[in-house]
Amino acid sequence: MPDPIAEIPRFDSFPRAVLGHTPTPIDSALRLGRKMGVTLHVKRDDCTGLAFGGNKVRHLEYYLGEAQQRDADVVLITGAVQSNFARTTAAAARCLGMDVHIQLEERVADVDDIYKRSGNVLLNRLLGAHMHTFPVGEDESAADRRLEGIAADLAKEGQRPYVIHLGIDHPPIGGLGYVRAAAEIVAQQRELGLQFDAVVVTSGSGMTHAGLLVGLRALGQTVPVYGVCVRREAALQKPRVLRRVREIAELIGQPDAVADGDVRVTDRTFAPGYGKLNPRTLRAIADAGRLEGLLLDPVYTGKAMAELAALAETGEFGGERRVLFVHTGGQPALFGYHSVLDAFFDESPVKEISGHAEAAQAE
Repeated sequence: MPDPIAEIPRFDSFPRAVLGHTPTPIDSALRLGRKMGVTLHVKRDDCTGLAFGGNKVRHLEYYLGEAQQRDADVVLITGAVQSNFARTTAAAARCLGMDVHIQLEERVADVDDIYKRSGNVLLNRLLGAHMHTFPVGEDESAADRRLEGIAADLAKEGQRPYVIHLGIDHPPIGGLGYVRAAAEIVAQQRELGLQFDAVVVTSGSGMTHAGLLVGLRALGQTVPVYGVCVRREAALQKPRVLRRVREIAELIGQPDAVADGDVRVTDRTFAPGYGKLNPRTLRAIADAGRLEGLLLDPVYTGKAMAELAALAETGEFGGERRVLFVHTGGQPALFGYHSVLDAFFDESPVKEISGHAEAAQAE
């Protein structure tokens, strides 16, 4: 079957370092969907392969494609302490024979030592990343400036650094990875004989959300795409995503592909803030595991699945309610949240979480 990405003429002009196991499958999640009242499918981007995978592998294919084109030998990135992007950047850099520096920002208050040392942090150390700390968590420009300072010092030592910026004022090259993912989804719909009524995805930096939306629209797909806020409230996230949409659409020569009204964001499961759990998210994580054997993370996909359930409950999807959930990975962070998750499972019997008749009988 022809690759739909070929329908976007300029797309293959961008340098790409192939890092992921793609295309990722689309799996059905019948039991979890039945509990929500939808026909649920999951795009398994937690299975992109590189060091526990996740959506950032797709982003990195384009960032590091550009880095290779510039003959860089060291990559720098900034992110939260339990950043999935930092972890996959470390692995990607090692795959390509590059050195890597990671700056970890203090975004989540009142965390324990397990959070600071387990999960993605442990993997960064295993991968041999040079670690830096940054005490501020809500100033993207300051974090980027500090990263550029580290890069300047490395350049003085004779290295050739490539910086992956966090802030909005830098080109969203990574979003191209989700234009390609959109083409995968279009091809898989054709192969499976499906047409989704809605797509649900996390919306943090905005690049996965924006790239997916641009790709679908550029390929003639009108399906609504719901971005679930995990980094900031909807009033702040929507203009960010819209800007990224415009920039990515310009990059691929499709400036009119997306209308302003196509950008949908929702933040009902965001509180109490980035990296902080709430009861809906805890229940979504437990239900996905106990009904489907599907592991969600506390920061991104757990909140997105909780929001999908809320949207279904309010009748937002309508129609035949065939919903595609884009699983963006992040499972290593589960281990960083051990204390919170352990307390929840201690207090919540299996039958109360999953609604499983089998689980109730087992007790």
